Amino acid sequence: MSASSAPAKPRSFALPSHLTLPVLLGAAITLFWIVTALSVDLWPIYDPLDMVARRLMPPSAEHWFGTDALGRDVLTRTLHGARSSLIMSCAVIFFAVSIGSALGAIAGYAGGFIDNAIMRLVDVTLSFPPILLAMAVTAALGPGLENAAIAMIIVWWPAYARLMRGQVLAVKAREHVEAAVAGGAGHARTLIRHILPLCWGPILINATMDFGQVVLLAASLSFIGLGASPPTPEWGSMISEGAIHFYQWWICAGPGLAILSVVLGFNFLGDGLSDYLDPRRS
Repeated sequence: MSASSAPAKPRSFALPSHLTLPVLLGAAITLFWIVTALSVDLWPIYDPLDMVARRLMPPSAEHWFGTDALGRDVLTRTLHGARSSLIMSCAVIFFAVSIGSALGAIAGYAGGFIDNAIMRLVDVTLSFPPILLAMAVTAALGPGLENAAIAMIIVWWPAYARLMRGQVLAVKAREHVEAAVAGGAGHARTLIRHILPLCWGPILINATMDFGQVVLLAASLSFIGLGASPPTPEWGSMISEGAIHFYQWWICAGPGLAILSVVLGFNFLGDGLSDYLDPRRS
């Protein structure tokens, strides 16, 4: 048999190098919780505020995560809690990235007094432990999801300001920026058209990695009574309610596993995004 008539070898299917199993798992977890937060009202499950069974029932075929101290279905409340936790976390990340990136870009491009003023404010804010600063601001404003979100925005924007400033300083020294300035481009056009488009990679990676940490901090504030108010289904407040009943472990298991899965999912997704945007990858 000639070489030309030899049977062709079947092509093997291979995923792109950045689409590893953890990345796919993270994407699946993230997609599940996003869909849940948007559509949970349409699911054929119990009402999260109704007492549907006996108090403190253990997990069963009818109530997979049992019931809490008021006879409410823990699984239902966990699924509905995704709306409070994820929507608030999205708002915190959006405003923290927007405010921090805008101030960091201005500081890095303008330099001088403006740079010093903005970065000293960043240094002062970052000198406080995040959880303590968030607790202090929330306590001053009063308990509630909105005030907790404001506190977390105050905690998170300085990190993005510092990151964006570093990116702007690095890109500003490149030749294409000098060419744009020599060609008569104004400051606003130079910053928006020639510098910022090359700065967003690390910002997006950091935002993805931070999302799970925001969910965790929001749950921590609710756990100590500074976040969501009962009977709102929110993961941190649910764990706080379940902590009173130590031997009824299932009350905390649902929201605890939800927080764990969200943190792992966004961390895996952030790792994959980092690999994809890394200019040194082959």
